[in-house]
Amino acid sequence: MFCCLRTVKRLCLEKILPQCILQSRSLSGADAINALRPFYFAVHPDFFGQHPKEREVNENSLKRLNGYLENLQKPGFRSFKPTRLTFYVRESEPNSSNVPESFSASGFRAVSFTLRTRDLLSTVLDILNSCSLSTEHVQSLNVNSQSRKEAKTVLNRPIKWDKTYYSFTGFKDPEEELEQAQRVETTLISWLDDNEAGAVKKLKKSLPLRKELERLKFELSHHLQLSDIRLLFLQVAYDMNSFSVGSSLLLLSKKCYSMWQRSWGIAHRCSQLHSLGRLVQQRPEVLKNVKGRTLIFTDRSGMSAAGHIMLGTMDVHHHWTKIFERLPNYYKLQKRMLFLEDRISQLLGGIQVIYIEELQPLLTLEEYYDTLDCFYSKLLDSRLPFHPRSLRGLQMILESDRYAPSLHELGHFTIPTACDPATLQWFIIAKAQEARQNLKRKEEMMITEKELINTSTEKFSLDRLYKEPSVSSVQMIDCCKRLLEESLPYLQGMHLCISHFYSVLQDGDLCIPWNWKS
Repeated sequence: MFCCLRTVKRLCLEKILPQCILQSRSLSGADAINALRPFYFAVHPDFFGQHPKEREVNENSLKRLNGYLENLQKPGFRSFKPTRLTFYVRESEPNSSNVPESFSASGFRAVSFTLRTRDLLSTVLDILNSCSLSTEHVQSLNVNSQSRKEAKTVLNRPIKWDKTYYSFTGFKDPEEELEQAQRVETTLISWLDDNEAGAVKKLKKSLPLRKELERLKFELSHHLQLSDIRLLFLQVAYDMNSFSVGSSLLLLSKKCYSMWQRSWGIAHRCSQLHSLGRLVQQRPEVLKNVKGRTLIFTDRSGMSAAGHIMLGTMDVHHHWTKIFERLPNYYKLQKRMLFLEDRISQLLGGIQVIYIEELQPLLTLEEYYDTLDCFYSKLLDSRLPFHPRSLRGLQMILESDRYAPSLHELGHFTIPTACDPATLQWFIIAKAQEARQNLKRKEEMMITEKELINTSTEKFSLDRLYKEPSVSSVQMIDCCKRLLEESLPYLQGMHLCISHFYSVLQDGDLCIPWNWKS
């Protein structure tokens, strides 16, 4: 009998222990963000304003890290691929470690590591250890689920570091900076007073390179019969849950969603076009299929979901050549993609499936096709009873990292690929009229925005006025209207970018937040 009891006891423990171990290793998304704050302070792109290469690498890696962390939190998600990441880490003091490390030309420490973990706690520890950051604060986090319920009200409180942390790391205390910012808030006039001279100096220095850039773009576009060459940005979106940028100050805040558009320097863009020019001279036959296409330089090579040819800035001519040779296959896949979009449209009452580069992550054609194919299969199984052409004139985009459908202020629906068909049908029908009204307002806003940009450019004699993709038309309109009420002689001949923060780019462009203070 006792033998049987021991057996039962052993079997029970085998069931219970793994759950206890998993429970003790669980970590919420908020806990993970709190634990990773020293890491974010060390690699955040806004600290690399004068170092475009390092900033670009960190932005791209943060995007991929964010996707990895999001997947870890998805219920039932089991398909994990090892993710190789590289970050440039800021250090206030020389590293005393005897371990050989790689440093960039700017003096930042380069750290590379591969994530293979399947839970948030192990992932957080791997990241901190790889970057030689302390993990002591992680151990103090209350990660037991029962304790977390009891301390639910405490978890929403922002993490508060001891003053010695800022003394040791050299980072600024956000609380002290916030107090200073509240006492002396940056205004547009005061910031222009302080930064106009430096911006003018940088702009004058960049003028010869700007002319060279335009010459190279024109010659290559004409020679290859391209629709356009774009060397504008590496666009990254990630949910930091802890950072927002206001004035020149990095503030801790509630959950915020940040999108950065980071332009490379003019010299870097010229070097990329020179490199393409050499390839044209050496291997002209491989570029015979680019006619009429848009070519963009970004962090990866291939074809984008929008049908643009992507050339990775870190790749060599051999990789570029392979992409050009594969173009016929890409064009075939693009036709299949367009067919899928059309089939989805027919199943959903004629609503148009679109991909918006400015608002969506930069996806390859293969990634976007897989997303469409998955969604199409789900629709076929559900057979939603939409009346043919009942939703004609409406638009939708697909996103794989959402769980609930939404209606954007610009009038398009944002539909998760995992959305329940019944929920999808109800939401689209309920919001169809509102979507049509938003689309009509969008057209009116686009006209108003264009007129205000032209008027502002003329009044202030700007050489160029533009905005980052993350700035909406509503925000741009509000910003321009307020600018037109001011007298700003500082802006004559300048390049002005409407953004979310103050900054002077390396080639003299002035960035101001759309909601600047007067």
